[in-house]
Amino acid sequence: MGESVKTALRRLGRAVAACALAAATTLVGLTVTTGAAHADGCYTWGRALTSGATGEDVRQLQIRLAGYPGYGAVLSLDGSFGPATRSALIRFQQAYGLSADGSAGPQTFNMLYALQDDDCTPVNFSYAELNNCNSDWSGGAVSASTARFNALVSMWKLQALRHALGDQSIRITSGFRSYACNSAVGGASNSRHLYGDGVDMGSGPHSLCRLAQQARNHGFAQILGPGYPDHNDHVHVGAAGGWSAPSCGI
Repeated sequence: MGESVKTALRRLGRAVAACALAAATTLVGLTVTTGAAHADGCYTWGRALTSGATGEDVRQLQIRLAGYPGYGAVLSLDGSFGPATRSALIRFQQAYGLSADGSAGPQTFNMLYALQDDDCTPVNFSYAELNNCNSDWSGGAVSASTARFNALVSMWKLQALRHALGDQSIRITSGFRSYACNSAVGGASNSRHLYGDGVDMGSGPHSLCRLAQQARNHGFAQILGPGYPDHNDHVHVGAAGGWSAPSCGI
């Protein structure tokens, strides 16, 4: 069995597990608060996290909550569990039918484990999907490691967007670009693609306007879509730059 097939099967299994857990907590009102959360190959949280907590484990939680900051907001990945992190956590818990108490314990962690692959990407997106330029993430406006990390955060935002849109697929048409790749496609000289956090989405199950409108709730500081020059055939999201999709009322 080829590696791509194995990866696809693993992602399918994780996605089914996540849906099953969400369905169980929603349909029968279960509150899973006892017992330990079971980690996968990515990251293990070793304690419950509540307001006032600080550390790398908080930062890891914030990465996965990056898509739940609320309308027009961006969640800081500062490792400090403040009011914004608590609010994002509550939105995540509500989105998956969990007990929305604003504290991260076994119930929350088990859902996150079900939603991620062993490389820490969310089950429905991959590094390869966000980089059609080169294999090592080099040549952009930031270091390769920073570009790759920025793409990871973007994937968690996209996962939140995807869930809000009924867990239907999102078609990614462009992600990270080196300066050479960006020039070859005629990208803007200050494109967020050069930083690893720029992502282009094409129409599919959802119209471009539906994608652009919903993206406003999921931590994207930049949204460019129909009505903005050269963006009538895709929606671009990024970590900085403002919103403009006039044809969509944005």
